[in-house]
Amino acid sequence: MKLLLTSAGIKNPSIHRALVDLLGKPVADATALCIPTAGYGHPHTNPTHAWRFISGRERDTPMCELGWKSVGVLELTALPSIGRERWVPWVEQADVLLVNGGDALYLHHWMQESGLAELLPTLRDTVWVGLSAGSMVMTPRIGREFMGWTPPSGSDDTLGVVDFSIFPHLNNPELPSNTLPAAERWAAALGSPAYAVDDETAFKVTDGTVEVISEGEWHRL
Repeated sequence: MKLLLTSAGIKNPSIHRALVDLLGKPVADATALCIPTAGYGHPHTNPTHAWRFISGRERDTPMCELGWKSVGVLELTALPSIGRERWVPWVEQADVLLVNGGDALYLHHWMQESGLAELLPTLRDTVWVGLSAGSMVMTPRIGREFMGWTPPSGSDDTLGVVDFSIFPHLNNPELPSNTLPAAERWAAALGSPAYAVDDETAFKVTDGTVEVISEGEWHRL
C-alpha cells in the first residue's frame, strides 16, 4: 500500500502533486472510497462533520472535493454485519482510500474489528490518504495527549505501518495547545521517532521510503 499521510488533507500544490504521483493517473480518472469512521469517536465532532467530509464540503481539509471519477462511502462499523465477500471487492477495486480525521484509536479499533487492517498488506497499488487521525492510525503510537476514545486495551498503540509518530496541526490557530514545545514534550514521552507537522505538510510513503512534502513547517523530534 502507498501512503499519503496529511495533517489537513490536500492543502497545497505540492501535496496534490504527491497524490497524483502515487495514483499514477489524474485524480479525475481515479475511484475513491471515503472512510468517515474516525469522526464518530472524537469528543468534539458530530454527524454534521461526517456529512461535510463525505459531501466534499470541508474546504479547510480538502479530500472528497478534488474531482474524483467516483466517490463511495466505506463505513467500517457496518462491515462486520455484511460479510467480507461483499465489501472486500469494493476496497480492492478502489484506487484510493480517503480516511477522515477524528479519533485515531476509535479508527484503529474499527479497522481491526472490520478486518480492514488485515486486508491492507494485500493492497499493493491502493493509495491510503489520511487526514489527521487517518494518518496517525498508521503510526506505532499516538501518545497520551491524543487519547480521546479509550480502547478496550487502554493503550495508545496503533497500526505501526510506519515507524514514526505524528503530531499534526502544529501552530494551528484553532488549536492553541498544538505548539512546538507541546510537541517536544509529547515526543519525549514517546521515546521513539516522531514529527511535528503543520497543515501544509504531509508524508509520502512508498516501499518503505518516507518523503516529507511541505509548503509549511515541520520538525523531526
